Amino acid sequence: MNPDRFRYSTSGQVIRVGQGEAAYWAFVPAPLPPDLPADWELTRALSAADRGLSELSGLGRTMPNPHLLIGPFVRREAVLSSRIEGTQAGIADLYAYEAGQLPLPGIEAPPAADVQEVLNYVNALEYGLKRLETLPVSLRLMRELHERLLTGVRGHYATPGEFRRSQNWIGPPGCTLNEATYVPPPVPQMHEALAALETYLNDDDRYPPLLRLALVHYQFEAIHPFLDGNGRIGRLLISLLLVQWGLLPLPLLYLSAYFYRQRQDYYDLLLAVSERAAWRDWLLFFLRGVAEQAGDAAARAKRLQDLQQTWHDRLARARSSALLMRLVDALFHTPILTIPRAARLLDVTYPSAQRNMEKLVEAGILRLLGDAGHSKTYVAPEIMDAIGDQPMLGR
Repeated sequence: MNPDRFRYSTSGQVIRVGQGEAAYWAFVPAPLPPDLPADWELTRALSAADRGLSELSGLGRTMPNPHLLIGPFVRREAVLSSRIEGTQAGIADLYAYEAGQLPLPGIEAPPAADVQEVLNYVNALEYGLKRLETLPVSLRLMRELHERLLTGVRGHYATPGEFRRSQNWIGPPGCTLNEATYVPPPVPQMHEALAALETYLNDDDRYPPLLRLALVHYQFEAIHPFLDGNGRIGRLLISLLLVQWGLLPLPLLYLSAYFYRQRQDYYDLLLAVSERAAWRDWLLFFLRGVAEQAGDAAARAKRLQDLQQTWHDRLARARSSALLMRLVDALFHTPILTIPRAARLLDVTYPSAQRNMEKLVEAGILRLLGDAGHSKTYVAPEIMDAIGDQPMLGR
């Protein structure tokens, strides 16, 4: 790491670690909060982000069944946050994997390990949301999330659930410690920085919550407390803090889609805070992402809500059974499924589930992806199109 790029930054300090040929430079971020001067452009960006978040929050409070959207939104976030780190799995792959139907008929599948990484993200986020009922975002919760994220997948060697006990670094593949672009604080200073971050998370602060959220995300990434999974845990914490701090009643906003589309800016702006205390640029980027993704989430939520209502109306006119209505609602959580899985979801026999699945095919709600006898795979393409980041296959 080139210390000259960080030497005059007010967001932390570079320190020399070790002696002789083994010595290296590392960056130790200063405790939050920084001193931010008044800025009208930042104020406008904050206002737009707050407005978008308030509209999304209101939608979440007024929807008849907002919990219907949590599963799809969590999975979309898991796919895109993991994709930033290099996985190739899409949302259709994830749903197919959960249904035990990967690969999908006629479609090349990504590595199963990639899909398991995404599923681990889903499990970690769902666990974190439940855990908030008894434990606020804290160092303990970070470790618990990390354990669920990395157990049994790539990075399992990186002590899942434990903060690192050795130095890590960020840079081009294969680079050495001294060739790294960025070296986080050594272990002793890392623990000090984590303790200060935990204090900041649970203290009152003069800055508005969305600015605090951006500050916390930078700080976590600058500390880089795990050997692997720091980016995913840092983005996961954004979702949890939005709920913990009362900014959203439900986890409906996810920034990974925005970070993925502009991932080079995302990395560059985080690094610029460390190198030259470029807080303003990072905060503007973050707030614009909140405003953009709040609008996107509201549009997707409304589309899914309208889709559910349309299907209910269509089936009600056909005087369909309550069981069929339950199956329609289950599709929003499991839009790719088999007859055996539908039977388990509805707690009915295989023939009963088959009849109801066929009725949804006739109604244009489900589509058969492949003919494999007992393991036929069905998909609700309109749900997948509303959730996904790519057009649904089989159209």
